[in-house]
Amino acid sequence: MKRVTLLLLFLATFTFANAQEAPFFKDIQNFKKKDSVQFPPKKAILFVGSSTFTNWKDVQDYFPKQVIINRGFGGSSLPHVINYANDIIFPYNAKQIVIYCGENDFTGNASVDDVVNRVQKLFDLIRANNPKVHIAYISIKPSPSREKYWPQMREANKKIAEMMKGMKNAKFINTFDSMFNADGTIMKDIFNSDMLHMNAKGYAIWQKIMEPYLK
Repeated sequence: MKRVTLLLLFLATFTFANAQEAPFFKDIQNFKKKDSVQFPPKKAILFVGSSTFTNWKDVQDYFPKQVIINRGFGGSSLPHVINYANDIIFPYNAKQIVIYCGENDFTGNASVDDVVNRVQKLFDLIRANNPKVHIAYISIKPSPSREKYWPQMREANKKIAEMMKGMKNAKFINTFDSMFNADGTIMKDIFNSDMLHMNAKGYAIWQKIMEPYLK
């Protein structure tokens, strides 16, 4: 009996240690800590995805008529959002889930079809938990520092938009096209110096496009 107890203790310790080494473990624990202090209201709008949302720290100011829960965690790709769905999506019982993710997948050598299939998998997972929740997916943005991926991003955006046309309670939000000048060049002044993350000018463009889609 003593051996069994020791074995179970070892397995529990090993599992917890491995969990701590998992990507973005600390980010997820920080969300849980914040929730333990004050849990967000139900039927809010949940923003989930990568650093484009993480860095939008004043997102609530952009949408004062809505209650926004921001659970973006920087550097994440679609598999990470899928893996942490039980922690960062399902507990909130949101009336709408707004997703920005997929850009980092391309830097991890994902193909266009990989990204599209991952988006579908995330949608299916959300729908299995809540068949009626509204889902909005924001187009993958054309970051200047990732210009070599633009052709794949354009193709993925097109395929995801087509996929979503037949879905109920789901909208594709195209912010991609609005980030270019009239001559076809990218608006570099809407990005930070890293030419990857947006500044307030970029978020202001997104706000105008997104607001009509928010429930």
